[in-house]
Amino acid sequence: MAVETQEGGLAGYSLKTFLITALGILLFGIYVGVLMYGENSLTVWNQLKEKKQHLIDEKKHLKAENQKLQKEFFELKQLEPKE
Repeated sequence: MAVETQEGGLAGYSLKTFLITALGILLFGIYVGVLMYGENSLTVWNQLKEKKQHLIDEKKHLKAENQKLQKEFFELKQLEPKE
């Protein structure tokens, strides 16, 4: 009976298996990093949601201001003499 010994192994795994696993974990980490902080990331999505809410609030404020100014305009227009 011949007993094979693994040279260069780490934690009972061959070096090839260890390197492939380490490379897979590294690539997965890079992928998750891009998802979290990349151009189309979760942080960008949250910033866009906040910006959208700010624009909605600003729109409401501007509509109310516009109504006030229109009311004032029509009141002033009625005070002018008709020709």
